[in-house]
Amino acid sequence: MIGGVSVLIALLAQVMLVNRLPLPAGGAPDLVLLALIGTALSRGPASGAMLGFFTGLLVDVMPPTAHLLGQYAFVLALVGYVAGHGAGGQVTTVVLCVLMAPLLAAGVGGLISDPRVTMSTLTEQVPVTVVYTLLVSPIVIWMTARAGRTRFST
Repeated sequence: MIGGVSVLIALLAQVMLVNRLPLPAGGAPDLVLLALIGTALSRGPASGAMLGFFTGLLVDVMPPTAHLLGQYAFVLALVGYVAGHGAGGQVTTVVLCVLMAPLLAAGVGGLISDPRVTMSTLTEQVPVTVVYTLLVSPIVIWMTARAGRTRFST
């Protein structure tokens, strides 16, 4: 429950705030990806894959959409599964997943002939996004992990 709320808050922050920031080099950190990774690290591979799938569906329908429905659901389900395994430690898993997600999304986009997947996108936009995402990852992963440990008493 808390993991889904964390991802939903990250999605709203991404769309309403982060994507509108005029950051240098035209990139933006992917808060949704980081919230998914943080939740999957604490919940395991099955929960990570399931949360990744539903998160991906939300990303697929969130404006502005310029891709096929299910494209990011597939990508984020795989990322959630890998993050849930957490092999190699937390830092290694975060770095692996942050690198894997845009490359996997580009690969899927290339397979379905997405016109947005070009060599310049892979060499200019993806590295900037990866760097920004890795820079904010300690904060988002910490916040997600902290929210996951919070217990509400009734």
